[in-house]
Amino acid sequence: MNEIEIYNETIFENIKHIDKYEVEYWYARELQKALDYKEWRKFEGVIKKSMEACFNSNNEILDHFVEVAKMVDIGSNAKRKQLDYKLTRYACYLIVQNANPKKAVVALGQTYFAVQTRKQELGEKEYYLLTEDEKRFYQRNLTKKGNYSLNKAARDAGVKNFDKFHNSGYKGLYNGETADDIAKRKGLRYREDILDNMGSEELAANLFRITQTESKLKKDNIKTENAANRTHYIIGKNIREVIAKNDGTMPEELPTPEKSLKELEKEIRNNKILITK
Repeated sequence: MNEIEIYNETIFENIKHIDKYEVEYWYARELQKALDYKEWRKFEGVIKKSMEACFNSNNEILDHFVEVAKMVDIGSNAKRKQLDYKLTRYACYLIVQNANPKKAVVALGQTYFAVQTRKQELGEKEYYLLTEDEKRFYQRNLTKKGNYSLNKAARDAGVKNFDKFHNSGYKGLYNGETADDIAKRKGLRYREDILDNMGSEELAANLFRITQTESKLKKDNIKTENAANRTHYIIGKNIREVIAKNDGTMPEELPTPEKSLKELEKEIRNNKILITK
Protein backbone atom coordinates (compact mmCIF):
# COMPACT_ATOMS: atom_id res chain seq x y z
CA MET A 1 0.00 0.00 0.00
CA ASN A 2 1.52 3.34 -1.01
CA GLU A 3 1.44 6.59 0.95
CA ILE A 4 -1.52 8.05 -0.96
CA GLU A 5 -3.63 4.97 -0.32
CA ILE A 6 -2.85 5.06 3.41
CA TYR A 7 -3.75 8.75 3.54
CA ASN A 8 -6.89 8.14 1.53
CA GLU A 9 -8.08 5.39 3.85
CA THR A 10 -7.21 6.99 7.16
CA ILE A 11 -8.20 10.62 6.76
CA PHE A 12 -11.86 9.83 6.13
CA GLU A 13 -12.07 6.57 8.07
CA ASN A 14 -10.77 8.30 11.20
CA ILE A 15 -13.65 10.79 11.26
CA LYS A 16 -16.35 8.24 10.50
CA HIS A 17 -18.88 7.58 13.25
CA ILE A 18 -21.19 4.59 13.72
CA ASP A 19 -24.45 4.91 15.61
CA LYS A 20 -26.19 2.33 17.80
CA TYR A 21 -27.92 0.89 14.73
CA GLU A 22 -24.51 0.28 13.06
CA VAL A 23 -25.18 3.07 10.55
CA GLU A 24 -22.14 5.10 9.56
CA TYR A 25 -22.12 8.90 9.33
CA TRP A 26 -19.78 11.90 9.26
CA TYR A 27 -19.98 15.35 10.88
CA ALA A 28 -19.70 18.29 8.48
CA ARG A 29 -17.39 20.25 10.81
CA GLU A 30 -14.93 17.35 10.90
CA LEU A 31 -15.19 16.86 7.13
CA GLN A 32 -14.52 20.57 6.68
CA LYS A 33 -11.16 20.21 8.43
CA ALA A 34 -10.32 17.02 6.57
CA LEU A 35 -10.96 18.77 3.25
CA ASP A 36 -8.73 21.69 4.29
CA TYR A 37 -11.45 24.37 4.40
CA LYS A 38 -10.43 27.08 6.86
CA GLU A 39 -13.76 28.92 6.99
CA TRP A 40 -17.10 27.33 7.83
CA ARG A 41 -18.85 30.00 5.73
CA LYS A 42 -17.20 28.78 2.54
CA PHE A 43 -17.68 25.13 3.40
CA GLU A 44 -21.35 25.69 4.19
CA GLY A 45 -21.70 27.06 0.66
CA VAL A 46 -20.42 23.71 -0.62
CA ILE A 47 -22.95 21.91 1.59
CA LYS A 48 -25.81 24.02 0.18
CA LYS A 49 -24.77 23.19 -3.39
CA SER A 50 -24.62 19.51 -2.42
CA MET A 51 -28.13 19.70 -0.98
CA GLU A 52 -29.35 21.09 -4.30
CA ALA A 53 -27.65 18.23 -6.14
CA CYS A 54 -29.30 15.78 -3.74
CA PHE A 55 -32.73 17.31 -4.42
CA ASN A 56 -32.15 17.36 -8.18
CA SER A 57 -31.31 13.65 -8.03
CA ASN A 58 -34.77 12.97 -6.53
CA ASN A 59 -33.37 12.15 -3.10
CA GLU A 60 -34.73 13.46 0.19
CA ILE A 61 -32.31 16.06 1.57
CA LEU A 62 -33.22 15.25 5.18
CA ASP A 63 -32.32 11.59 4.60
CA HIS A 64 -28.72 12.59 3.94
CA PHE A 65 -28.14 16.00 5.57
CA VAL A 66 -29.37 16.16 9.17
CA GLU A 67 -28.93 19.52 10.88
CA VAL A 68 -27.64 19.30 14.45
CA ALA A 69 -26.64 21.87 17.03
CA LYS A 70 -23.66 21.41 19.35
CA MET A 71 -22.66 23.39 22.41
CA VAL A 72 -19.08 24.62 22.12
CA ASP A 73 -16.82 26.49 24.54
CA ILE A 74 -16.19 30.15 23.74
CA GLY A 75 -14.10 30.96 26.82
CA SER A 76 -14.77 32.13 30.37
CA ASN A 77 -16.86 28.99 30.98
CA ALA A 78 -19.38 30.20 28.39
CA LYS A 79 -20.89 28.09 25.63
CA ARG A 80 -22.86 28.75 22.49
CA LYS A 81 -24.70 26.67 19.91
CA GLN A 82 -22.82 25.74 16.78
CA LEU A 83 -24.52 24.51 13.61
CA ASP A 84 -23.36 21.17 12.23
CA TYR A 85 -24.69 18.40 10.01
CA LYS A 86 -24.74 14.62 10.26
CA LEU A 87 -23.92 13.37 6.79
CA THR A 88 -24.48 10.04 5.08
CA ARG A 89 -21.85 8.58 2.81
CA TYR A 90 -23.83 9.82 -0.18
CA ALA A 91 -23.94 13.35 1.27
CA CYS A 92 -20.15 13.25 1.68
CA TYR A 93 -19.84 12.05 -1.90
CA LEU A 94 -21.86 15.02 -3.13
CA ILE A 95 -19.83 17.42 -1.00
CA VAL A 96 -16.46 16.28 -2.36
CA GLN A 97 -17.87 16.50 -5.86
CA ASN A 98 -18.82 20.14 -5.22
CA ALA A 99 -15.69 21.06 -3.28
CA ASN A 100 -12.66 22.93 -4.62
CA PRO A 101 -10.97 20.48 -7.06
CA LYS A 102 -7.65 22.32 -6.71
CA LYS A 103 -7.24 20.91 -3.22
CA ALA A 104 -5.32 17.61 -3.37
CA VAL A 105 -7.27 16.20 -0.43
CA VAL A 106 -10.54 16.83 -2.29
CA ALA A 107 -9.38 14.53 -5.09
CA LEU A 108 -8.61 11.89 -2.47
CA GLY A 109 -12.06 12.39 -1.00
CA GLN A 110 -13.67 11.95 -4.40
CA THR A 111 -11.86 8.65 -4.80
CA TYR A 112 -12.69 7.42 -1.31
CA PHE A 113 -16.39 8.23 -1.33
CA ALA A 114 -16.81 7.08 -4.94
CA VAL A 115 -15.47 3.64 -4.02
CA GLN A 116 -17.53 3.47 -0.83
CA THR A 117 -20.72 4.62 -2.54
CA ARG A 118 -20.09 2.08 -5.29
CA LYS A 119 -19.92 -0.65 -2.65
CA GLN A 120 -23.22 0.50 -1.15
CA GLU A 121 -24.92 0.44 -4.53
CA LEU A 122 -23.66 -3.07 -5.15
CA GLY A 123 -25.11 -4.15 -1.81
CA GLU A 124 -28.52 -2.73 -2.68
CA LYS A 125 -28.91 -4.73 -5.88
CA GLU A 126 -30.62 -8.12 -5.95
CA TYR A 127 -27.91 -10.47 -4.74
CA TYR A 128 -28.41 -13.13 -7.39
CA LEU A 129 -27.88 -10.52 -10.13
CA LEU A 130 -24.45 -9.59 -8.84
CA THR A 131 -21.22 -10.78 -10.43
CA GLU A 132 -18.86 -12.81 -8.25
CA ASP A 133 -16.70 -9.75 -7.56
CA GLU A 134 -19.79 -7.72 -6.65
CA LYS A 135 -20.88 -10.48 -4.28
CA ARG A 136 -17.44 -10.34 -2.71
CA PHE A 137 -17.75 -6.59 -2.11
CA TYR A 138 -21.20 -7.12 -0.64
CA GLN A 139 -20.14 -9.95 1.70
CA ARG A 140 -16.92 -8.16 2.68
CA ASN A 141 -18.87 -5.07 3.69
CA LEU A 142 -21.10 -7.24 5.88
CA THR A 143 -18.10 -8.95 7.50
CA LYS A 144 -16.57 -5.56 8.34
CA LYS A 145 -19.75 -4.47 10.09
CA GLY A 146 -20.09 -7.90 11.69
CA ASN A 147 -16.56 -7.85 13.07
CA TYR A 148 -17.15 -4.37 14.48
CA SER A 149 -20.15 -5.68 16.43
CA LEU A 150 -18.36 -8.91 17.36
CA ASN A 151 -15.40 -6.99 18.78
CA LYS A 152 -17.72 -4.95 21.00
CA ALA A 153 -19.43 -8.12 22.24
CA ALA A 154 -16.04 -9.78 22.82
CA ARG A 155 -14.79 -6.77 24.78
CA ASP A 156 -17.91 -6.92 26.95
CA ALA A 157 -17.17 -10.61 27.49
CA GLY A 158 -13.73 -9.81 28.87
CA VAL A 159 -11.56 -10.35 25.77
CA LYS A 160 -8.28 -8.46 25.77
CA ASN A 161 -6.19 -10.52 23.33
CA PHE A 162 -8.24 -10.06 20.15
CA ASP A 163 -5.75 -11.88 17.91
CA LYS A 164 -6.19 -15.01 20.01
CA PHE A 165 -9.96 -14.54 20.08
CA HIS A 166 -10.26 -14.27 16.29
CA ASN A 167 -7.81 -17.12 15.74
CA SER A 168 -10.02 -19.31 17.92
CA GLY A 169 -12.84 -18.86 15.43
CA TYR A 170 -10.59 -19.46 12.45
CA LYS A 171 -9.21 -22.62 14.04
CA GLY A 172 -12.70 -24.02 14.47
CA LEU A 173 -13.80 -23.20 10.94
CA TYR A 174 -10.50 -24.00 9.19
CA ASN A 175 -9.59 -27.26 10.96
CA GLY A 176 -6.88 -25.73 13.15
CA GLU A 177 -5.57 -23.01 10.87
CA THR A 178 -4.88 -19.55 12.30
CA ALA A 179 -5.18 -16.31 10.34
CA ASP A 180 -1.43 -16.50 9.58
CA ASP A 181 -1.80 -20.10 8.38
CA ILE A 182 -4.63 -19.07 6.05
CA ALA A 183 -2.59 -16.14 4.71
CA LYS A 184 0.42 -18.36 4.02
CA ARG A 185 -1.72 -20.98 2.28
CA LYS A 186 -3.21 -18.27 0.08
CA GLY A 187 0.27 -16.91 -0.68
CA LEU A 188 -0.50 -13.44 0.65
CA ARG A 189 1.97 -10.70 1.46
CA TYR A 190 2.75 -9.70 5.03
CA ARG A 191 -0.27 -8.12 6.76
CA GLU A 192 -2.45 -8.51 3.66
CA ASP A 193 -6.06 -9.00 4.77
CA ILE A 194 -7.23 -12.59 4.35
CA LEU A 195 -10.90 -11.55 4.11
CA ASP A 196 -10.06 -9.32 1.14
CA ASN A 197 -8.73 -12.44 -0.57
CA MET A 198 -11.76 -14.70 -0.20
CA GLY A 199 -14.48 -15.57 -2.67
CA SER A 200 -18.12 -14.89 -1.84
CA GLU A 201 -18.78 -18.43 -0.57
CA GLU A 202 -15.83 -18.35 1.83
CA LEU A 203 -16.80 -14.88 3.01
CA ALA A 204 -20.37 -16.06 3.64
CA ALA A 205 -19.10 -18.89 5.86
CA ASN A 206 -17.03 -16.43 7.86
CA LEU A 207 -19.93 -14.01 8.14
CA PHE A 208 -22.04 -16.81 9.62
CA ARG A 209 -19.22 -17.54 12.10
CA ILE A 210 -19.06 -13.87 13.08
CA THR A 211 -22.79 -13.28 13.56
CA GLN A 212 -23.41 -16.55 15.41
CA THR A 213 -20.50 -15.96 17.78
CA GLU A 214 -21.72 -12.46 18.64
CA SER A 215 -25.20 -13.83 19.29
CA LYS A 216 -23.88 -16.65 21.51
CA LEU A 217 -21.67 -14.33 23.57
CA LYS A 218 -24.62 -12.09 24.31
CA LYS A 219 -27.23 -14.82 24.80
CA ASP A 220 -25.08 -16.80 27.25
CA ASN A 221 -23.83 -13.62 28.95
CA ILE A 222 -20.24 -14.84 28.70
CA LYS A 223 -17.88 -12.83 30.90
CA THR A 224 -14.43 -14.47 30.72
CA GLU A 225 -11.83 -14.39 27.98
CA ASN A 226 -11.28 -18.16 27.97
CA ALA A 227 -15.02 -18.81 27.65
CA ALA A 228 -15.28 -16.29 24.80
CA ASN A 229 -12.38 -17.93 22.93
CA ARG A 230 -13.90 -21.36 23.48
CA THR A 231 -17.27 -20.15 22.22
CA HIS A 232 -15.73 -18.72 19.07
CA TYR A 233 -13.90 -21.99 18.40
CA ILE A 234 -17.04 -24.10 18.90
CA ILE A 235 -19.13 -21.88 16.62
CA GLY A 236 -16.50 -22.14 13.89
CA LYS A 237 -16.29 -25.92 14.33
CA ASN A 238 -20.09 -26.25 14.26
CA ILE A 239 -20.27 -24.35 10.98
CA ARG A 240 -17.57 -26.61 9.54
CA GLU A 241 -19.63 -29.66 10.56
CA VAL A 242 -22.73 -28.23 8.88
CA ILE A 243 -20.74 -27.71 5.66
CA ALA A 244 -19.54 -31.33 5.84
CA LYS A 245 -23.06 -32.69 6.45
CA ASN A 246 -24.30 -30.86 3.37
CA ASP A 247 -21.42 -32.18 1.23
CA GLY A 248 -20.14 -28.64 0.83
CA THR A 249 -16.62 -27.51 0.09
CA MET A 250 -14.48 -26.84 3.12
CA PRO A 251 -13.36 -23.20 3.32
CA GLU A 252 -9.67 -24.04 3.01
CA GLU A 253 -10.44 -25.90 -0.24
CA LEU A 254 -12.23 -22.97 -1.86
CA PRO A 255 -10.18 -21.12 -4.51
CA THR A 256 -8.50 -17.82 -3.72
CA PRO A 257 -9.60 -15.10 -6.18
CA GLU A 258 -6.98 -13.86 -8.62
CA LYS A 259 -7.44 -10.29 -7.42
CA SER A 260 -7.90 -9.01 -3.90
CA LEU A 261 -10.68 -6.54 -3.16
CA LYS A 262 -8.01 -3.87 -2.68
CA GLU A 263 -6.82 -4.49 -6.22
CA LEU A 264 -10.38 -4.29 -7.52
CA GLU A 265 -10.83 -0.98 -5.68
CA LYS A 266 -7.74 0.35 -7.44
CA GLU A 267 -9.26 -0.62 -10.78
CA ILE A 268 -12.44 1.26 -9.87
CA ARG A 269 -10.36 4.33 -9.04
CA ASN A 270 -8.21 4.06 -12.16
CA ASN A 271 -11.23 3.66 -14.39
CA LYS A 272 -12.77 6.70 -12.69
CA ILE A 273 -16.19 5.09 -12.34
CA LEU A 274 -18.83 7.78 -11.86
CA ILE A 275 -21.51 7.27 -9.26
CA THR A 276 -25.03 8.40 -10.04
CA LYS A 277 -28.09 8.21 -7.93
